[in-house]
Amino acid sequence: MSICVVVLLRISFIGLMGAMPQDAYYYFYGQHFALSYFDHPPAIAWILRGFTDLLGSHVYVIKLADTLVTVGTLLVFYQLARCFLPRTRSWNALLLLYATLMITILSLVSTPDVPLLLFWALSLLAMYRAVFEGRRVYWICAGIAMGLAFDSKYTAIFLPAGAVLYLLLSREHRRYLWSPWFWTSVVVFFITIAPVVIWNVNNNFASFRFQSSERVEGIAFRPLDLLGVIGHQAAILLPVLFFALLYYCYKFICKYRWHILRIPAPQLFLLCFFLPLFLLFLLMSPVYWVKLNWMMPAYITGTIWVSTWLTFKYVRWQWICSLVVHLALAVEVLLYPVPIHSDDTMIGWEGLGKGVRELATQYPDDFIFSADDYKTSAMLNLYLHRMVYSKNIIGENALQFDFIGTDLQALKGKNALFINSLTDVKDDKDEQAFVAELAPFFHTVIPLPPIEVRLCGRVVRKFLVFRCLDYQPPQKRDDGGHLEK
Repeated sequence: MSICVVVLLRISFIGLMGAMPQDAYYYFYGQHFALSYFDHPPAIAWILRGFTDLLGSHVYVIKLADTLVTVGTLLVFYQLARCFLPRTRSWNALLLLYATLMITILSLVSTPDVPLLLFWALSLLAMYRAVFEGRRVYWICAGIAMGLAFDSKYTAIFLPAGAVLYLLLSREHRRYLWSPWFWTSVVVFFITIAPVVIWNVNNNFASFRFQSSERVEGIAFRPLDLLGVIGHQAAILLPVLFFALLYYCYKFICKYRWHILRIPAPQLFLLCFFLPLFLLFLLMSPVYWVKLNWMMPAYITGTIWVSTWLTFKYVRWQWICSLVVHLALAVEVLLYPVPIHSDDTMIGWEGLGKGVRELATQYPDDFIFSADDYKTSAMLNLYLHRMVYSKNIIGENALQFDFIGTDLQALKGKNALFINSLTDVKDDKDEQAFVAELAPFFHTVIPLPPIEVRLCGRVVRKFLVFRCLDYQPPQKRDDGGHLEK
């Protein structure tokens, strides 16, 4: 019964849930087609562009794309599990993974992790066929799949790293390191990631720098963040599976310690694609905030590995937890009883689109912009089907909005509508104060009535609106292509 209810809820969420800012941002990517993009590689953008070109630019089409790709991930996951587990245990592994909130997130929110997990699972399946079954053509398949995973998200670098680690540690299969088929897969991998490399070469390696050296700036010692990471990972995997992984990791370390060469080859293979990624982010968490989705790929082989010991009793408890979580999510989606003081919500954006559309009819010659990282601008681009600018308008870095060839000088002298999202509808003091930062770029800034979005008779979102007259754009760009004052 729990399975049926959760499946029905997930299907209904495709039509009931509004767009998330991530959906809108990667849809925006796709509408400005490129070899790659500033924040991430292009796979999710290409997928959304294909689905929306075919079925229309609707929110449910975006979520349908995510759902279908995630169904593909689950099918490949089961085939991979069958390589290591008997049929009953493989079903247990599939049910454990399918119950998770992680699968719900992947099937309903567009992120680079959606295609990443599909190609991650395909890479592992191809690698298994090549290494354990000696089927040489699968080396080429593995190179392609790993390349497509990298074209989804840079985290996929752990795939070739995990493959090399396994071959180094495995006495039985170490010979493949000198095999021409292994090196062929390496060549195929580099050919497949060529779009990402070419884009970065043409854009001063902006994306590579953003995801590497520029990330280091956020390092600070916060030991309690480890508890936060454990909490949110237990939430997306559900406690049964997550704490089973921690428990069996502990047992594994106690059993083998430094005797790595004694680990059976199939178990070693699974662990080489689970433990490095999982432990790296877990150990990083006291000094750098690890995001909710960063560990997701590790759980592909982690779930298969732990399913060696978990019986159906634990699967049943996993699904009881899943039912409770998804019923609570359904209440939140329909009634919004717990306010989310963040723009990372599906609530209120469609109402904002309607309100701004009405404003645009009053001021048809005004351009529209917001000044958060990307969320409000991306959502308005989705709902208005027109260009809505970001904080590059006021000379600040604006992520992908800096890389779509916008000519700000063409907007000189025009008037604008500035939309400012409130994360707390009862506190607009800070956001009102932000208007002072518009002064160097506009002759006059005039407040207009805010846009309020109501649900069940109460205000659930509030957006401040300002009309800004006589735009004077910033003049220069830095070496990374970002706007400067």
